[in-house]
Amino acid sequence: MSWEPDRLDDPERLAGGDPSGMLRAVAASAAQIRTAYRATRETDLSALVGGGRPRALVVAGMGGSGIAGDILNAVCGHGAPLPVVTVRSYRLPGWVGSTDVVIAVSCSGRTEETLAMAMEAVRRGCRLLAVGAPDSPLQAIARQAGAPFVPVTSGGQPRAALWELSVPPVVVAAELGLIKVDDEVYENVAGRLEEIAHRCRPASESFINPGKSLAMEMAETVPMIWGSSPLAAVAAYRWACQLNENGKYPAVWGEIPEVNHNQVVAFDGPLATRDIFAEESGRSLRLFVLRDVEEHPQVARRREVSVRLAEDRGVPVTQLAADGSHPLERLATLIGMGDYASTYLALGYGIDPTPVSTITELKARVSP
Repeated sequence: MSWEPDRLDDPERLAGGDPSGMLRAVAASAAQIRTAYRATRETDLSALVGGGRPRALVVAGMGGSGIAGDILNAVCGHGAPLPVVTVRSYRLPGWVGSTDVVIAVSCSGRTEETLAMAMEAVRRGCRLLAVGAPDSPLQAIARQAGAPFVPVTSGGQPRAALWELSVPPVVVAAELGLIKVDDEVYENVAGRLEEIAHRCRPASESFINPGKSLAMEMAETVPMIWGSSPLAAVAAYRWACQLNENGKYPAVWGEIPEVNHNQVVAFDGPLATRDIFAEESGRSLRLFVLRDVEEHPQVARRREVSVRLAEDRGVPVTQLAADGSHPLERLATLIGMGDYASTYLALGYGIDPTPVSTITELKARVSP
């Protein structure tokens, strides 16, 4: 597969290379915010929030569904009065019990790990919220337990339903008094995503389309994606996962300052510079720094020094800053750009961004 940037400005090749409509799904992010908020508000959450503040909020989910827990933790931030934990496994931690709230998230409602954790939560007497496809095994567990269930109706790949999966946990956290997120915040987030969709629309040419421009910077590199805050690190993780699934492409992600204790050494490694005399060009590092307005002062200093270290060694750097006042809004501005960039990267290589055949094959091989 070869990188052909001309594909990105050819409407016919874009449409033909995206038969399942991943670009359309990304463009629907704003609609997902509004749909999920309405669906959650229409759900009777009294059984969940009526018992008062829990000891911990535990989000159980895998892959594109599991990141809903990371988003919740980032939005709650350091000021959260209780732990917000994401569990990606078949079992809940031993300490989870009747004083905790478990939010089981599965786009299909059939993810075996999530179903196992949901049933375990019921057995342990936890308060449970289920988020997933209607008429699914997950809804059946919720119904049997008398637990609230928020339907996810967008269909398609879980990663393409990120906001429909992520909004219900945020609404619950607000209902429990852990964070402040009102109607205006959700509408502002939707507005940000609409703005990104307009700027990154397929008809917009590469030189003015930030999604296509990012894809062109990523192409033929090994992206190293760093976040400058816990919130930006969630976006960095999302970028890496989207590059993996949409682009079928490798990526490394991390958070400053942790990356300064390991990943930064790659600037002195074999992928740090291109050999301009080589007969065939090889992939080299490119650093992408996702910045947040809420950076620890020492992290801001480390970010600046890290960028200089990369540039001094010939490693190209791209920096992208979050925008907005509310954490959910800032997170959406970073994630939205990455969603478009990863999709355009796939299309520039002539890859259909939607299928994940290796995951499907793996599931088939491990099924009993």
